[in-house]
Amino acid sequence: MNSVSAGKVTAFGTAVLLSLLAAPAHAAPQAPDPDLASLRGVLRTAMKQGAPGAVARIDDEGTVVTTSAGIADRGTERSLAATDRFRIGSVTKIFSAVVLLQLVDEKKLKLDTPVNRYLPGLLPDDRITVRHVLGHRSGLYDYTNDMFARTVPGFEAVRSKVFTYRQLVDRSLRKPRTTAPGGPYSYSNTNFVVAGMLIEKLTGNPVGTEYQQRIVVPLGLKDTFYVHPGKKIPGRYARGYLTPDTSGAALVDATEQTASWAQSAGALISSTRDLNVFLTALMEGRLMSGTQLTQMRKWVPAGTGQAYGLGLRRRDLSCGVSVYGHTGAVQGYYTYAFASKDGKRSLAAFVNTSNNGAVHTTMLGSLESAFCGKKTKAVRGTSVGERAEAVDPGAAAH
Repeated sequence: MNSVSAGKVTAFGTAVLLSLLAAPAHAAPQAPDPDLASLRGVLRTAMKQGAPGAVARIDDEGTVVTTSAGIADRGTERSLAATDRFRIGSVTKIFSAVVLLQLVDEKKLKLDTPVNRYLPGLLPDDRITVRHVLGHRSGLYDYTNDMFARTVPGFEAVRSKVFTYRQLVDRSLRKPRTTAPGGPYSYSNTNFVVAGMLIEKLTGNPVGTEYQQRIVVPLGLKDTFYVHPGKKIPGRYARGYLTPDTSGAALVDATEQTASWAQSAGALISSTRDLNVFLTALMEGRLMSGTQLTQMRKWVPAGTGQAYGLGLRRRDLSCGVSVYGHTGAVQGYYTYAFASKDGKRSLAAFVNTSNNGAVHTTMLGSLESAFCGKKTKAVRGTSVGERAEAVDPGAAAH
């Protein structure tokens, strides 16, 4: 082990350092060195606030640092491992956007063409384009706002259900639209249900097949699965625990579910390793043409210190560094997956609880620790824009 790696282990205490990637040498990233002790503190604080366990992994130009704390299963009290699989919630949206942008490269889709051109009669307004859908600027109401108005009862009502895409869109269309097409950013899971419909219409395949063929297999993602409508997470995984709305009530094991209410908006399963590999490939331009990556990174304001492109979020940190990725909230899990603009450093982290605003805000601090280094300012509080992004309504953000 070289001196740099050894220094990281010392700074991180119980962190596990693995030299897993045989990547060529690159220039040092512009971001400061990660504050590994601070990252460990973030995980411990999240546990004090109610998370059974927490994990973080940093990939930094061939050096991999992982740390975990707490338990994966409250029944067996098995320790949470950095290799455990989990539900990634709306990080799925990046996968869906990548598939559609690849279809743009293949000239099967145009971003500024109305959705109804590809899916005749689906939407009530012919002005809503593919770009509007991918950027949350369609004005389509988020059906999950009503579905999970009461967190646990709402979840139990859909845990075993299997929805069609059209049924989910119809739930949205019962409510007035939130903005005119092309208006301000307004987060809605309905948009990425429509994205899934577009993928299936244009390819003739289920979305899971397209994820597999276009992303999972080419990148060698060994822990990434789309099991819908199956309920189980394959292999070794962390159980997920939903926090009830009533303070002090017992956590609800939400691990097994169809996730059919989310599908192409949030039903993927993955690991911290796979998420970092995926984001690195995305930011390095290996998943689509440079033209489409530029389109993906055309930003509109999306809350304090944030902007949104096409299925991709930018967060501006206290040290002036911006990171790119997505957060995810699905019952039982919060996920944080972000990378530097050049893809040289990436962070994937998760906790196995949800609907806990204090835990979510604390875990956002993992970005500060990973990309801003020591002596950073306190992480910004949750904004209105973040709250609207929750796939698991009642959670602080997604």
